Amino acid sequence: MFMGSEGVTRDFVATGIVVDGERVLLLFHRKLQRWLPPGGHIDAPELPNQAAVREVFEETGVRVELVADREPLGFDHALPRPAGIQLEDIAPGHQHIDLIYFARPVAGTDIVANDESEGIGWFTLAQMRAMSVAEEVLAWSAQAISVVRAAKAP
Repeated sequence: MFMGSEGVTRDFVATGIVVDGERVLLLFHRKLQRWLPPGGHIDAPELPNQAAVREVFEETGVRVELVADREPLGFDHALPRPAGIQLEDIAPGHQHIDLIYFARPVAGTDIVANDESEGIGWFTLAQMRAMSVAEEVLAWSAQAISVVRAAKAP
């Protein structure tokens, strides 16, 4: 956590939007009471991409690989680029800087519930709309489906 010049504290977090075909992995967050992709705080000294992979596994039991570009010059020390970075208001005076990654499962799609969520599953965009998933999550999910579909499997 760090304190911004305007007195706002900020944490860095990483989110993994996991795509399997036309479905996206979401969990119903117990504390926030809404459907979200898995994610959480980046623990020192891990890198943001490592945090996204770890958080997906911890919250869902699904092992993933990121679908991400690297810096154009391709140096060995270049990290996978997040698909996006956004600032999220969490509570008065506290924000998260969220690095959002797209991913696909590498070892099956069986999920395991955890104590942070009340529900978990694979959902199509149509199902998400019927579940009143937030427009922002729908938009990220649609983009993730498109990017993962277009990416070559290893």
